[in-house]
Amino acid sequence: MDPAQLVTAFVTLFVVIDPVGLSPLFVALTRGMLPPRRRAVALRAALTAVGLLTVFGLFGEALLAFVGISMPAFRIAGGILLFLTALDMLFDRRAKRREGQAHEQDDDPGDDPSVFPLGVPLTAGPGAMAAMILLVGQHENDWTWVVAIHLVMVSVIALCLLLWLAAGLMERALGPTGINVVTRLLGMLLAALSVQFVLDGLQGAGVPLLTAA
Repeated sequence: MDPAQLVTAFVTLFVVIDPVGLSPLFVALTRGMLPPRRRAVALRAALTAVGLLTVFGLFGEALLAFVGISMPAFRIAGGILLFLTALDMLFDRRAKRREGQAHEQDDDPGDDPSVFPLGVPLTAGPGAMAAMILLVGQHENDWTWVVAIHLVMVSVIALCLLLWLAAGLMERALGPTGINVVTRLLGMLLAALSVQFVLDGLQGAGVPLLTAA
């Protein structure tokens, strides 16, 4: 097993998952939560992402073929779900749901972003799923390689978790006004990213797209 290939795999997953870019998103999606619940959300999101990417690393290609779902279809579905999250951030719906409520709201499991959208599709998104399938497929009959790729994936998710656990410091540094600005800015960026997911999915499915001259 070539160590250079493992470095390439780490860089690939790091760029696709983007732990640094997910940190402000975590702050925006968990705004107003108490520290214990925020840590619980971070841990659940990390475990969700690890579990899902492990499934796709081990059985992804066979699973997609079995159910007849293509990766372009995954990209389109992920883009639509991400766009709904972007709308919540743009119109500050999460903050409005918390207005006039005490700490009991922070214990409400109905407003938990750990599985969606943090775990899926922000961390374990279509790109990360596809990357796991492709990386494992390079030497799919070598179980040493398969295990190594999954350890690389876990290390990237662990970096996400460490940055999420430091989100409170980031929130205090930005302040309420800064968080409002960042939330809406990231909501706009998420909306654009979700549209890009859909366009990539359509292009992958062979749908001709208009391009600027």
